[in-house]
Order: sequence, then structure tokens, then C-alpha cells
Amino acid sequence: MSRGEYKVTGGKLVAAEVEVTDGRLSQVHISGDFFLEPDEALERLDAALVDMPATATVKQMTQVLTTAVEGASLIGFTPAAVAIAVRRALGRATSWSDHTFEVVHPEPLLPIVNLALDQVLLEEVGAGRRGPTLRLWEWNDACVVIGSFQSLSNEVDYDQAAELGVQVVRRISGGGAMFMEPGNSITYSLYVPGSLVEGLSFEQSYAFLDDWVLGALEELGIEARYVPLNDISSPVGKIGGAAQKRLAGGAVLHHATMAYDIDADKMMQVLRIGREKISDKGTTSANKRVDPMRSQTGMSRAAIISSMKDHFRSRYATTEGELRPEELARAEELARTKFSDPAWLARVP
Repeated sequence: MSRGEYKVTGGKLVAAEVEVTDGRLSQVHISGDFFLEPDEALERLDAALVDMPATATVKQMTQVLTTAVEGASLIGFTPAAVAIAVRRALGRATSWSDHTFEVVHPEPLLPIVNLALDQVLLEEVGAGRRGPTLRLWEWNDACVVIGSFQSLSNEVDYDQAAELGVQVVRRISGGGAMFMEPGNSITYSLYVPGSLVEGLSFEQSYAFLDDWVLGALEELGIEARYVPLNDISSPVGKIGGAAQKRLAGGAVLHHATMAYDIDADKMMQVLRIGREKISDKGTTSANKRVDPMRSQTGMSRAAIISSMKDHFRSRYATTEGELRPEELARAEELARTKFSDPAWLARVP
């Protein structure tokens, strides 16, 4: 029998053991640390999917499971979570425990090299030359990073950025613009094989890959929560946001930036949507700083990052790593030939 698991965001773990005969589900066994009343509802979950095609979608299985447990109380999980676990079993998905993650935290780099490294390390994981990796960013200059599909002219006041010495760069993932100066944000990238998010929609994979961050923030005393599609928030406002990029072969880049102590005045000068961004982060005055991580913890940025890495190590198998010379050389080449190219920056004018 093949096995699949799915940890519900803010909820419980659901596991599915599945056997397929002649293209149809012949045995299904659901287990986990969830709560379910009455007891016999578990048998109804197991029986509901038997004889369904092994090609059934999560949506199709969810509909069948919902009907099967009508009137029962499911606590900490949902029929959709069961369907995802079954789909992951059928797709030969891997779990966090199947991997050893390399933790990489290089010295400060040019913003444009950091962006190029996202492409390089994603391609390395996709090609099997590098295992799953967590990279913490450090950068040595102020920048605005716009999403792959954002309009340059709509998002950035280019003249103001140049006057203030703020570099404008475009990343390979979608999502919104980020204003970053050395020491004012906390950014990380996860590079994982597609098998880790097998059976998950794009929306579900965001919460799945951000779950460890919520645990790390909780240890820091921050009451954080995930807000679909890609935000991390707290009672005092938005903390940060995530973005993803997937290769055709399945490898996934998931990165997030969280505000430590941002100069709101400068951000509003270079971003045309600055006022909306300030409001979104719970700050109404341009003279204030956007500082949810600093104000809620009272800790230095370095101490917060150290705590986050410790939390990641406590949850998953890790090894300390570093950038390989050939990876850095390739990133520097891409920084020159692609990410510095005006045509790339203005790909959406």
C-alpha cells in the first residue's frame, strides 16, 4: 500500500494508506491525530472511496467523502484534507520527513545576485544536483523587487528610486512589490521537489510551505496566522507575504519576505502604491516605521533569524550548507545577462 500525509494548516495530521487494483481504489485506510465523532464515521471515510478511479481528483473525492460523513463531527480536519492525503498517496508524494534540508545563509550579496540565485538553486534542485534547501537572504544595497508580472511604471516611481539610490529589480516569481534595505526585512527561500507538494493546489501549497514559519513566529511570541492566498498576518497587521515559482519538471521555489523595520517614508516615495501598502500593514502615518517583527519581539533582526533557523532545524532533518562556487558563478552570470537587462526589468512596461 502507498501512503500519503497532509498536515492541515492550524489543524491536525491526516494520513492515508491506499491500494490500487486494476486502476481503482481497492483499499483505503485513514488515520491521524484528528478528532472524529461518532467512531464509526472513520469506517465510512474508509469505505467511501473504495472502487473510485485512481485518477479521481481531490474535488471529486471531497464530494464523496462529504456525503459519507454527513452528520458527523470532524475536528481538526475536513473531507478535503482526507482527499488530499489520498491523492498524495496515489501520486507517490513525499513528506517533510523524507528529506534532509540544507540550510544556507550566505554573506550579503547584491540584490540582483540574490534574485539570480533563486533561479539557479531552483534549477539545481529540479535537476537533482542539489537537495531541498532553505536559504536566508542578506543583501548589501537598497532595492525594490517587483513581481514577474507587475507593470514597472505602475508600481515604481523610477525617478524617485534613482534619486534615493534604490535599485529596481524584477524577480522570477509572481506577487507584489517589496521594498528592502539592508537590515529592514527578513527574507528566505525554500527550494523543494514537486513531490513535497504533490496533490496540493497552488493555494494549499502556500499554507503548507509556510506552516513552519507560523511555528517559528509563535516561539518568538508573535500570534501569526496565514491569510490566503499568500500573506502572513498578526493582530497588529500584516507581517509579510510569499510568492512561488514552479519548473516544468516540478521543482518549487517558495520565498517570503517579512517586515522587520521598514522606512515607511522612503517606501512611499519609491512605490506608487505605498499608501495602500502602509495601510495593509496596520500603519496610517507615513512618518512611522513598518516594524511588526521588531516591535512585537523586541529582538534584533539577527536574533530573530537565528531563532527561525533553530525552529526549522527542530522540525526537520537539516544539514549546514553553503553556496557552491559554480552556483554563485552561474548566479553572477545571470545577474549580468538577464536580471540587469532593461528588457527583463521592463518585460511588463
